[in-house]
Amino acid sequence: MNKISVTFYVNGKKEVLEVTPKERLLDTLRDQLKLKSVKEGCDVGECGACTVILNGQAVHSCLVLTAQLDGDEVYTTESLEKDGLLDPLQQAFIDHQAVQCGFCTPGILMSAKALLNKNPNPTREEIKTAIEGNLCRCTGYEQIIQAIESVSEKKLSSR
Repeated sequence: MNKISVTFYVNGKKEVLEVTPKERLLDTLRDQLKLKSVKEGCDVGECGACTVILNGQAVHSCLVLTAQLDGDEVYTTESLEKDGLLDPLQQAFIDHQAVQCGFCTPGILMSAKALLNKNPNPTREEIKTAIEGNLCRCTGYEQIIQAIESVSEKKLSSR
């Protein structure tokens, strides 16, 4: 099968890759770029384990063909930690015990990050809507919502 050359940015780094026309972004991130925070769950865009931020939007990477990308920006959970410090959202998940098995956590973090990037002070309903495409079978959602709320509250108090 012929390969297509694609150029896009992953976690701020320019990548030029050869991909097959049917290669999913999920597979490119995991297999070519070794970004293992992106999980393969349902494979049909229902569980959200593969959520990444694409051009500012939370998307299920199992539903995006890499060949569609052309100069686009992709962010994974690996982008959150800077210089050994966790992103406030990651720390909030720990502080609020919003992580149990951890399989869904990277996808939920990226959905929450996309929300907070657009709306630093979301309502509880907006948070629920932002993460409704992410399934968690372990912790339930209350701790996750509290963690996200705490980050937005911190932003409010720091102003």
